[in-house]
Amino acid sequence: MWHRIGAVCYVIWGLLHVNAAYMQYQFGSSFETGMAHGRLIQNSWHLLFFGVVAIIIGVFRNWKNSRAGYWINVINLSVVDIGFILFVLLPYLSIMSPAILGPAFWVLAVLFSTLGYLKEEKTP
Repeated sequence: MWHRIGAVCYVIWGLLHVNAAYMQYQFGSSFETGMAHGRLIQNSWHLLFFGVVAIIIGVFRNWKNSRAGYWINVINLSVVDIGFILFVLLPYLSIMSPAILGPAFWVLAVLFSTLGYLKEEKTP
């Protein structure tokens, strides 16, 4: 049961990041062609990629309490959200209320999937 709660949190995290990728793409598209435009579009690509991976692994691997799925999503989300916390949230570069949702679902996903990983039968 715990791993399924974690899987749902991974999917929500992924959906938040797919939405963030879309918003970032729209914002980046408003810039003239140049380095800032390119970097913003690249960032939207990264958000989209990590979000889609979190959703796919959450649905097809974490839902079944897969050992590989556990590690893929723990590492995937941790890399993304630790960077976000260090470089955006801590320097107060974003409004905290909507921005904290990603890290909150990251913590919940890791917590519940770890409970499932440690206490329940795993699949390969």
